[in-house]
Amino acid sequence: MARVRYGPRSEAEIKAAREGSAKLPDIWSTGVVAVWESDADAVAAVLPPPLKPGERPLVRVNISKVDLPGYPLGAGSFAVAAQHGDRAGWYPLVMPMTHERALIGGREVFGEPKKLGEVVVTRDGNAVAARLERHGIAFVEVRGNVTGPLEPPAPAEKTDFYVKFLPAVDGSGFDADPVLVHCTRQEKVRKLEAIDGEVVLRESAYDPVADLPVRRLLEITIGEKTTDQRGKVVERLSAQAFAPYLHQRYDDPQQAHDGPPEGTV
Repeated sequence: MARVRYGPRSEAEIKAAREGSAKLPDIWSTGVVAVWESDADAVAAVLPPPLKPGERPLVRVNISKVDLPGYPLGAGSFAVAAQHGDRAGWYPLVMPMTHERALIGGREVFGEPKKLGEVVVTRDGNAVAARLERHGIAFVEVRGNVTGPLEPPAPAEKTDFYVKFLPAVDGSGFDADPVLVHCTRQEKVRKLEAIDGEVVLRESAYDPVADLPVRRLLEITIGEKTTDQRGKVVERLSAQAFAPYLHQRYDDPQQAHDGPPEGTV
């Protein structure tokens, strides 16, 4: 009988896949990063407990082209500065990805708020343009001109905070308590340049990042970097406390609270 591909994998195949994923080479990306101060109340409003605002009401957008073997990936992140206990980091609100493979792994394993979208980075001489786009709306655009090289920073550890959860089958609450994940990245930068430019936030009902306006632009850079990442569940959260933030993960707020179709058992 021909192999049934939806059938079980052998122990050897499972072991080979696990070992292969543990030996990935450095994967380099070219990305535009913009950081700005926004409204303190707006930053605080998007953070589910137990996360607290960072020392400053910072917002960061990262728009990158990733040199994955076999096919390029567009990867984006729109995040606010946050604090969990004595750990400072970033809480991403939306992470557009151009491929389903990157989306599924991030959402199911780490709880990342990934969604399919268009992620574009272009450079023509010193002119740089980058954007995050979904549903035909370029809800974030960064554009400007490279003004000169910067000294690449030393390798550094950075933290993102994610909430991993599964909505309940009956449409009420969760199948289990949500968990807070610390995703720790070791980042190496081999090239970095400064950009004189602007950040444009456009209104979108699906990705309402315009609620976190640019009050003071701090920096825009373009660089080449590689990172690895490791996740750790650090705390189980109150389902009741997190429920008001569940809609952040979905385009349609009603989708977050859908029950099973009528007539099902």
